[in-house]
Amino acid sequence: MKKILLWILGILAALVLVVACLWGREIRTLGTIDPVDGNPYLYRMEYKAGYDLDDVIQKEVDSNAELLDYVIGRIGKGLPIKMKSAQVADENGEMGTINCTSFQAAKADGDGFYYGRNYDYFKNPTMVTVSRPKKGYASIAVSDMSHFGYSLEKLPDSFMARLSCLAAVYAPVDGMNEKGLCTSIMALPKQAAQQDTPKPNVGTTIIMRLWLDRCATVQEALDLLETVDIRHDASVGSGYHYMVADAAGDCAVVEFDKEDGWKTMIVRKDPEANCMLVTNHLLSEKYYTTEPDPAVGNPHSKSWWRYETAGAYLQEHNGILTKEQAQECLALVHWKDLVWDNGMVEDTQYSNVYDQTALTLDLRNWNDYDKTVRFNL
Repeated sequence: MKKILLWILGILAALVLVVACLWGREIRTLGTIDPVDGNPYLYRMEYKAGYDLDDVIQKEVDSNAELLDYVIGRIGKGLPIKMKSAQVADENGEMGTINCTSFQAAKADGDGFYYGRNYDYFKNPTMVTVSRPKKGYASIAVSDMSHFGYSLEKLPDSFMARLSCLAAVYAPVDGMNEKGLCTSIMALPKQAAQQDTPKPNVGTTIIMRLWLDRCATVQEALDLLETVDIRHDASVGSGYHYMVADAAGDCAVVEFDKEDGWKTMIVRKDPEANCMLVTNHLLSEKYYTTEPDPAVGNPHSKSWWRYETAGAYLQEHNGILTKEQAQECLALVHWKDLVWDNGMVEDTQYSNVYDQTALTLDLRNWNDYDKTVRFNL
Protein backbone atom coordinates (compact mmCIF):
# COMPACT_ATOMS: atom_id res chain seq x y z
CA MET A 1 0.00 0.00 0.00
CA LYS A 2 2.81 2.37 0.91
CA LYS A 3 4.51 1.73 -2.43
CA ILE A 4 1.25 2.38 -4.29
CA LEU A 5 0.74 5.64 -2.41
CA LEU A 6 4.26 6.75 -3.20
CA TRP A 7 3.73 5.80 -6.85
CA ILE A 8 0.53 7.88 -7.01
CA LEU A 9 2.23 10.83 -5.32
CA GLY A 10 5.10 10.55 -7.78
CA ILE A 11 2.71 10.66 -10.74
CA LEU A 12 0.88 13.65 -9.29
CA ALA A 13 4.16 15.46 -8.69
CA ALA A 14 5.21 14.74 -12.27
CA LEU A 15 1.88 16.04 -13.58
CA VAL A 16 2.21 19.21 -11.52
CA LEU A 17 5.71 19.70 -12.89
CA VAL A 18 4.53 19.19 -16.46
CA VAL A 19 1.64 21.64 -16.00
CA ALA A 20 3.99 24.18 -14.42
CA CYS A 21 6.46 23.86 -17.29
CA LEU A 22 3.84 24.03 -20.03
CA TRP A 23 1.36 26.55 -18.63
CA GLY A 24 3.05 28.20 -15.66
CA ARG A 25 3.12 31.71 -17.14
CA GLU A 26 -0.38 31.39 -18.54
CA ILE A 27 -1.66 30.25 -15.12
CA ARG A 28 0.06 33.21 -13.46
CA THR A 29 -1.57 35.51 -16.01
CA LEU A 30 -5.03 34.06 -15.40
CA GLY A 31 -4.46 34.55 -11.70
CA THR A 32 -4.12 38.31 -12.19
CA ILE A 33 -7.56 38.73 -13.78
CA ASP A 34 -9.93 40.58 -11.49
CA PRO A 35 -12.99 42.80 -11.85
CA VAL A 36 -12.03 46.40 -11.17
CA ASP A 37 -13.61 47.78 -8.00
CA GLY A 38 -16.10 44.93 -8.08
CA ASN A 39 -17.43 45.92 -11.52
CA PRO A 40 -18.35 42.61 -13.26
CA TYR A 41 -18.00 44.24 -16.70
CA LEU A 42 -14.55 45.83 -16.29
CA TYR A 43 -11.44 43.68 -15.81
CA ARG A 44 -7.71 44.15 -15.40
CA MET A 45 -5.07 41.62 -16.39
CA GLU A 46 -1.28 41.57 -16.01
CA TYR A 47 -0.07 39.60 -19.02
CA LYS A 48 2.81 37.37 -17.89
CA ALA A 49 2.70 34.70 -20.59
CA GLY A 50 4.96 34.78 -23.61
CA TYR A 51 3.97 35.98 -27.05
CA ASP A 52 5.97 36.24 -30.24
CA LEU A 53 4.94 38.93 -32.71
CA ASP A 54 7.53 37.77 -35.24
CA ASP A 55 5.77 34.41 -35.23
CA VAL A 56 2.41 36.12 -35.74
CA ILE A 57 3.83 38.01 -38.71
CA GLN A 58 5.45 34.90 -40.17
CA LYS A 59 2.18 33.00 -39.94
CA GLU A 60 0.32 35.99 -41.49
CA VAL A 61 -2.52 35.97 -38.99
CA ASP A 62 -4.94 38.45 -40.53
CA SER A 63 -8.52 37.53 -39.52
CA ASN A 64 -10.40 37.12 -36.25
CA ALA A 65 -10.83 33.39 -36.84
CA GLU A 66 -7.13 32.90 -37.62
CA LEU A 67 -6.16 34.98 -34.58
CA LEU A 68 -8.30 32.90 -32.24
CA ASP A 69 -6.98 29.69 -33.80
CA TYR A 70 -3.45 30.99 -33.31
CA VAL A 71 -4.08 31.84 -29.65
CA ILE A 72 -5.65 28.41 -29.09
CA GLY A 73 -2.59 26.79 -30.61
CA ARG A 74 -0.24 28.70 -28.32
CA ILE A 75 -2.12 28.24 -25.07
CA GLY A 76 -3.83 24.92 -25.77
CA LYS A 77 -0.73 22.94 -26.70
CA GLY A 78 -2.93 20.24 -28.18
CA LEU A 79 -5.87 20.48 -25.79
CA PRO A 80 -9.38 20.86 -27.34
CA ILE A 81 -9.94 24.46 -26.21
CA LYS A 82 -12.71 26.37 -27.96
CA MET A 83 -12.67 30.12 -28.52
CA LYS A 84 -15.05 32.14 -30.66
CA SER A 85 -15.49 35.83 -31.32
CA ALA A 86 -18.86 37.34 -30.43
CA GLN A 87 -18.36 40.11 -32.98
CA VAL A 88 -19.86 38.98 -36.28
CA ALA A 89 -21.62 40.51 -39.23
CA ASP A 90 -25.40 40.47 -39.59
CA GLU A 91 -27.42 38.93 -42.42
CA ASN A 92 -26.48 41.88 -44.67
CA GLY A 93 -22.78 41.28 -44.10
CA GLU A 94 -22.43 44.34 -41.92
CA MET A 95 -21.21 44.68 -38.37
CA GLY A 96 -23.02 46.76 -35.78
CA THR A 97 -22.12 50.41 -35.93
CA ILE A 98 -19.06 51.44 -33.94
CA ASN A 99 -19.02 55.15 -33.14
CA CYS A 100 -15.50 55.98 -32.01
CA THR A 101 -13.87 59.34 -31.36
CA SER A 102 -10.16 59.96 -30.74
CA PHE A 103 -8.06 63.07 -30.30
CA GLN A 104 -4.72 64.32 -29.07
CA ALA A 105 -4.61 67.67 -27.30
CA ALA A 106 -1.90 69.65 -25.53
CA LYS A 107 -2.08 69.71 -21.74
CA ALA A 108 -3.20 72.92 -20.03
CA ASP A 109 -2.31 71.52 -16.60
CA GLY A 110 1.26 70.41 -17.27
CA ASP A 111 3.75 69.55 -19.98
CA GLY A 112 2.86 67.09 -22.70
CA PHE A 113 -0.35 65.82 -24.27
CA TYR A 114 -3.56 64.00 -23.52
CA TYR A 115 -4.97 61.32 -25.78
CA GLY A 116 -8.76 61.04 -25.58
CA ARG A 117 -10.78 58.11 -26.81
CA ASN A 118 -14.47 57.08 -26.84
CA TYR A 119 -15.22 53.48 -27.77
CA ASP A 120 -18.91 53.24 -28.66
CA TYR A 121 -20.44 49.86 -29.27
CA PHE A 122 -23.07 47.46 -27.96
CA LYS A 123 -22.71 46.68 -24.28
CA ASN A 124 -19.79 44.34 -23.74
CA PRO A 125 -17.30 43.73 -20.94
CA THR A 126 -13.96 45.56 -21.13
CA MET A 127 -10.43 44.29 -20.44
CA VAL A 128 -7.46 46.48 -19.47
CA THR A 129 -4.23 44.58 -20.12
CA VAL A 130 -0.78 45.53 -18.87
CA SER A 131 2.03 43.75 -20.72
CA ARG A 132 5.78 43.89 -20.18
CA PRO A 133 7.39 41.87 -22.98
CA LYS A 134 11.04 40.88 -22.72
CA LYS A 135 11.62 42.33 -26.18
CA GLY A 136 9.56 45.48 -26.47
CA TYR A 137 8.00 48.34 -24.57
CA ALA A 138 5.65 47.87 -21.66
CA SER A 139 2.12 49.00 -22.42
CA ILE A 140 -1.38 49.36 -21.12
CA ALA A 141 -4.11 48.52 -23.62
CA VAL A 142 -7.88 48.19 -23.64
CA SER A 143 -9.90 45.49 -25.41
CA ASP A 144 -13.55 44.87 -26.19
CA MET A 145 -13.95 41.39 -24.72
CA SER A 146 -16.57 40.41 -27.32
CA HIS A 147 -13.65 40.07 -29.76
CA PHE A 148 -12.59 36.93 -27.92
CA GLY A 149 -15.93 35.49 -26.99
CA TYR A 150 -17.26 37.30 -23.92
CA SER A 151 -20.58 39.05 -23.40
CA LEU A 152 -22.76 40.23 -20.55
CA GLU A 153 -23.95 36.64 -20.23
CA LYS A 154 -20.50 35.08 -20.57
CA LEU A 155 -17.93 36.51 -18.18
CA PRO A 156 -14.53 35.30 -16.93
CA ASP A 157 -16.01 34.36 -13.58
CA SER A 158 -14.14 31.07 -13.13
CA PHE A 159 -10.64 29.85 -13.83
CA MET A 160 -11.59 27.90 -16.96
CA ALA A 161 -13.82 30.73 -18.17
CA ARG A 162 -10.79 33.01 -18.11
CA LEU A 163 -8.80 31.11 -20.75
CA SER A 164 -10.01 33.21 -23.66
CA CYS A 165 -8.76 36.36 -21.89
CA LEU A 166 -5.26 35.36 -23.00
CA ALA A 167 -6.23 36.59 -26.49
CA ALA A 168 -6.48 40.17 -25.17
CA VAL A 169 -2.80 40.91 -25.70
CA TYR A 170 -3.30 40.38 -29.46
CA ALA A 171 -6.53 42.41 -29.62
CA PRO A 172 -6.11 45.97 -28.33
CA VAL A 173 -8.52 48.60 -29.64
CA ASP A 174 -6.54 51.40 -27.99
CA GLY A 175 -3.51 51.71 -25.75
CA MET A 176 -0.35 53.50 -24.66
CA ASN A 177 3.22 52.27 -24.18
CA GLU A 178 5.98 53.31 -21.79
CA LYS A 179 7.28 55.89 -24.29
CA GLY A 180 3.91 57.63 -24.32
CA LEU A 181 2.95 56.41 -27.80
CA CYS A 182 -0.85 56.06 -28.07
CA THR A 183 -3.00 54.43 -30.71
CA SER A 184 -6.67 53.66 -31.33
CA ILE A 185 -8.92 52.25 -34.02
CA MET A 186 -12.08 53.64 -35.64
CA ALA A 187 -14.49 51.73 -37.91
CA LEU A 188 -15.24 52.56 -41.54
CA PRO A 189 -18.13 50.50 -42.95
CA LYS A 190 -17.40 48.42 -46.05
CA GLN A 191 -13.80 49.59 -46.27
CA ALA A 192 -11.87 46.54 -45.11
CA ALA A 193 -8.31 47.11 -46.32
CA GLN A 194 -6.91 44.15 -48.24
CA GLN A 195 -3.36 45.15 -49.10
CA ASP A 196 -1.72 42.55 -51.31
CA THR A 197 2.01 42.87 -51.95
CA PRO A 198 4.89 40.48 -51.22
CA LYS A 199 5.13 41.90 -47.69
CA PRO A 200 3.79 39.77 -44.81
CA ASN A 201 0.15 40.24 -43.80
CA VAL A 202 -0.97 41.45 -40.40
CA GLY A 203 -4.52 41.78 -39.13
CA THR A 204 -6.70 44.53 -37.75
CA THR A 205 -5.41 44.69 -34.18
CA ILE A 206 -1.98 43.07 -34.62
CA ILE A 207 -0.62 46.27 -36.19
CA MET A 208 -1.61 48.14 -33.03
CA ARG A 209 0.15 45.59 -30.82
CA LEU A 210 3.24 45.97 -33.02
CA TRP A 211 3.15 49.76 -32.61
CA LEU A 212 2.75 49.50 -28.84
CA ASP A 213 5.55 46.96 -28.45
CA ARG A 214 8.05 48.37 -30.93
CA CYS A 215 7.53 52.07 -31.57
CA ALA A 216 8.36 55.17 -29.52
CA THR A 217 7.36 57.79 -32.08
CA VAL A 218 4.81 58.32 -34.83
CA GLN A 219 7.56 58.18 -37.44
CA GLU A 220 8.69 54.79 -36.15
CA ALA A 221 5.09 53.59 -36.34
CA LEU A 222 4.76 54.77 -39.94
CA ASP A 223 8.10 53.20 -40.84
CA LEU A 224 6.94 49.88 -39.37
CA LEU A 225 3.71 50.17 -41.34
CA GLU A 226 5.74 50.16 -44.56
CA THR A 227 7.09 46.68 -43.78
CA VAL A 228 3.72 44.87 -43.69
CA ASP A 229 0.42 44.58 -45.53
CA ILE A 230 -2.70 45.47 -43.52
CA ARG A 231 -5.60 43.10 -44.08
CA HIS A 232 -8.80 43.80 -42.17
CA ASP A 233 -11.18 40.93 -41.55
CA ALA A 234 -13.79 41.43 -44.25
CA SER A 235 -16.07 38.84 -42.61
CA VAL A 236 -17.14 41.39 -39.98
CA GLY A 237 -18.29 43.84 -42.65
CA SER A 238 -16.13 46.78 -41.68
CA GLY A 239 -12.80 48.41 -42.35
CA TYR A 240 -10.86 50.74 -40.12
CA HIS A 241 -8.54 53.66 -39.83
CA TYR A 242 -6.12 54.34 -36.99
CA MET A 243 -4.79 57.26 -35.00
CA VAL A 244 -1.28 57.12 -33.60
CA ALA A 245 0.27 59.88 -31.46
CA ASP A 246 3.52 60.23 -29.54
CA ALA A 247 4.56 61.98 -26.35
CA ALA A 248 6.24 64.81 -28.28
CA GLY A 249 2.94 65.80 -29.88
CA ASP A 250 3.34 64.25 -33.32
CA CYS A 251 0.10 62.66 -34.48
CA ALA A 252 -1.19 60.94 -37.62
CA VAL A 253 -4.24 59.14 -38.96
CA VAL A 254 -3.57 56.03 -41.06
CA GLU A 255 -6.11 55.26 -43.79
CA PHE A 256 -6.34 53.06 -46.88
CA ASP A 257 -7.35 53.92 -50.44
CA LYS A 258 -10.09 51.54 -51.60
CA GLU A 259 -9.81 52.87 -55.17
CA ASP A 260 -6.09 52.26 -55.49
CA GLY A 261 -5.21 48.80 -54.16
CA TRP A 262 -5.73 49.85 -50.55
CA LYS A 263 -2.57 51.92 -50.60
CA THR A 264 -1.78 53.60 -47.30
CA MET A 265 -2.84 57.23 -46.92
CA ILE A 266 -1.35 59.26 -44.06
CA VAL A 267 -2.90 62.43 -42.64
CA ARG A 268 -0.39 64.23 -40.44
CA LYS A 269 -1.18 66.69 -37.68
CA ASP A 270 -0.35 70.29 -38.59
CA PRO A 271 2.95 70.96 -36.74
CA GLU A 272 1.57 74.34 -35.71
CA ALA A 273 -1.60 72.84 -34.23
CA ASN A 274 -2.10 71.78 -30.64
CA CYS A 275 -4.56 68.99 -31.42
CA MET A 276 -5.85 66.46 -33.93
CA LEU A 277 -9.23 64.72 -34.10
CA VAL A 278 -10.72 61.71 -35.89
CA THR A 279 -14.12 59.99 -35.87
CA ASN A 280 -15.62 57.50 -38.37
CA HIS A 281 -15.04 59.06 -41.77
CA LEU A 282 -11.97 59.46 -43.95
CA LEU A 283 -9.80 62.54 -43.46
CA SER A 284 -7.48 62.05 -46.45
CA GLU A 285 -7.73 64.86 -48.97
CA LYS A 286 -8.86 62.52 -51.76
CA TYR A 287 -12.03 61.58 -49.86
CA TYR A 288 -12.59 64.22 -47.20
CA THR A 289 -15.99 65.90 -47.17
CA THR A 290 -17.83 68.07 -44.67
CA GLU A 291 -21.16 66.51 -45.68
CA PRO A 292 -22.19 63.02 -44.51
CA ASP A 293 -21.41 60.50 -47.25
CA PRO A 294 -21.71 56.71 -46.81
CA ALA A 295 -18.98 56.21 -49.41
CA VAL A 296 -16.35 57.66 -47.06
CA GLY A 297 -17.69 57.07 -43.57
CA ASN A 298 -20.58 56.26 -41.31
CA PRO A 299 -23.47 58.75 -41.35
CA HIS A 300 -25.55 56.44 -39.13
CA SER A 301 -23.04 56.93 -36.33
CA LYS A 302 -23.31 60.73 -36.70
CA SER A 303 -19.61 60.75 -37.45
CA TRP A 304 -19.69 64.20 -39.03
CA TRP A 305 -21.70 65.65 -36.14
CA ARG A 306 -19.25 64.21 -33.62
CA TYR A 307 -16.30 65.52 -35.63
CA GLU A 308 -17.84 68.99 -35.76
CA THR A 309 -18.93 69.00 -32.10
CA ALA A 310 -15.67 67.74 -30.62
CA GLY A 311 -13.72 69.89 -33.10
CA ALA A 312 -15.56 73.01 -32.01
CA TYR A 313 -14.77 72.27 -28.37
CA LEU A 314 -11.10 71.73 -29.16
CA GLN A 315 -10.99 74.90 -31.24
CA GLU A 316 -12.68 76.88 -28.44
CA HIS A 317 -9.81 75.89 -26.17
CA ASN A 318 -7.13 76.27 -28.86
CA GLY A 319 -6.46 72.55 -28.60
CA ILE A 320 -5.16 72.91 -25.04
CA LEU A 321 -7.15 71.04 -22.40
CA THR A 322 -7.06 70.07 -18.76
CA LYS A 323 -7.78 66.43 -18.00
CA GLU A 324 -11.31 67.37 -16.93
CA GLN A 325 -11.83 69.23 -20.22
CA ALA A 326 -10.54 66.24 -22.18
CA GLN A 327 -13.15 64.13 -20.40
CA GLU A 328 -15.82 66.76 -21.08
CA CYS A 329 -14.94 66.79 -24.78
CA LEU A 330 -15.51 63.03 -24.91
CA ALA A 331 -18.75 63.37 -22.93
CA LEU A 332 -20.13 65.80 -25.53
CA VAL A 333 -20.12 63.09 -28.20
CA HIS A 334 -20.93 59.95 -26.22
CA TRP A 335 -23.92 57.64 -26.74
CA LYS A 336 -26.34 56.34 -24.15
CA ASP A 337 -29.15 53.85 -24.77
CA LEU A 338 -29.13 54.37 -28.52
CA VAL A 339 -31.64 51.83 -29.90
CA TRP A 340 -31.07 50.55 -33.44
CA ASP A 341 -33.63 49.08 -35.86
CA ASN A 342 -32.70 45.53 -34.84
CA GLY A 343 -33.50 46.34 -31.20
CA MET A 344 -29.91 46.30 -29.98
CA VAL A 345 -28.88 49.08 -27.63
CA GLU A 346 -25.63 50.94 -28.12
CA ASP A 347 -23.67 52.82 -25.49
CA THR A 348 -20.29 54.37 -25.12
CA GLN A 349 -18.57 51.29 -23.76
CA TYR A 350 -15.84 53.41 -22.23
CA SER A 351 -14.20 56.85 -22.34
CA ASN A 352 -10.42 56.99 -21.91
CA VAL A 353 -7.99 59.80 -21.28
CA TYR A 354 -4.34 58.78 -21.54
CA ASP A 355 -1.71 61.10 -20.02
CA GLN A 356 1.21 60.65 -22.40
CA THR A 357 3.68 62.10 -19.88
CA ALA A 358 2.54 60.62 -16.58
CA LEU A 359 1.70 57.32 -18.33
CA THR A 360 -1.71 56.98 -16.70
CA LEU A 361 -5.10 55.96 -18.05
CA ASP A 362 -8.30 57.44 -16.64
CA LEU A 363 -11.21 55.24 -17.72
CA ARG A 364 -14.94 55.79 -17.30
CA ASN A 365 -16.98 52.70 -18.07
CA TRP A 366 -20.46 52.66 -19.64
CA ASN A 367 -21.19 56.38 -19.29
CA ASP A 368 -20.65 56.37 -15.54
CA TYR A 369 -19.12 59.84 -15.47
CA ASP A 370 -19.32 59.99 -11.70
CA LYS A 371 -16.62 57.33 -11.41
CA THR A 372 -13.17 57.38 -12.98
CA VAL A 373 -10.82 54.44 -12.61
CA ARG A 374 -7.11 55.16 -12.91
CA PHE A 375 -4.60 52.66 -14.25
CA ASN A 376 -0.85 53.20 -14.05
CA LEU A 377 1.69 51.74 -16.43
